[in-house]
Amino acid sequence: MKNLVLLIGNDINNISRGQSWKDLLQDIITFCHAGDCVELDDKKPFPLLYEEIFLTASKNHRIREKDLKSFIAIKAAEIKANPLHSAIRELKPAHILTTNYEFTLEGQIPLENTSIIKEKFYSIFRRYEVDDIQYWHIHGDCLNPMSINLGFEHYGGQLQLMRNYVVSGTVYSSKEVPKPSLLRRIHAREVYFHSWIDLFFTDDIHIFGLSLDFVETDLWWLLTYRARQKFHHKNVPVPNHIFYYIPEEYVAASKFKLDLLTANDVTIVSLPGKDKLGYYESIIKQIGKARQTVHHSSTR
Repeated sequence: MKNLVLLIGNDINNISRGQSWKDLLQDIITFCHAGDCVELDDKKPFPLLYEEIFLTASKNHRIREKDLKSFIAIKAAEIKANPLHSAIRELKPAHILTTNYEFTLEGQIPLENTSIIKEKFYSIFRRYEVDDIQYWHIHGDCLNPMSINLGFEHYGGQLQLMRNYVVSGTVYSSKEVPKPSLLRRIHAREVYFHSWIDLFFTDDIHIFGLSLDFVETDLWWLLTYRARQKFHHKNVPVPNHIFYYIPEEYVAASKFKLDLLTANDVTIVSLPGKDKLGYYESIIKQIGKARQTVHHSSTR
């Protein structure tokens, strides 16, 4: 665990007081004047629900997506930090990947975007650096509202660019972006961590606070492609490990998802989760202990 890499989702924000996800959905519907037309239903995958809300509003009120995403960015920026955010920073990871849009993990609004290119919509290279930690907002950030990945169309575009980056190579005009695919560069030992995607093939990753619902098509594709490379194609070495943390109380009900993760070479780690704050503190403690053990053994 030379480079500690974390992938963190929105559930760590639920420790903070404030707006719930359902509250945000209702606010979006209200903002779009779609309350009479759109019904919230758990059976609707969120990226398609977002399209329903936006398209309904677009047809009836000519709302611009730019205005809707700016509203969502403002709401996301209102999320307050809690003790978990600082505890995560104290682990001193080399990289933090997050699906969150706000900057509570950084503890401050970053002064500089350190991506090799400035992306307006998608987030293949979206990176900020604060106190020697690289933060990758893989679904966009609230400083760039149009980058916020919510709808089915946005997920499709993100996945298209991800697959190009990994499999066929890129077509960006910038000379800073490598043109050969990630697979070719791994063969040539020329991986320089231009993108958060690189880390899925090189470094151990600890995933927590992220439900990994099947609507996260970009992440499920990446996990599947990585596993196929390791067990089927065997075109490139895949030496790293990926760990997914889940409360013990959710294991039985989540068996279908955990089976799929296991098939995709993800190690499941379950810990007592009745106390949400205590659950995440135990994850942070466990990762910290494992890192110290590896560090001590490597310096003997």
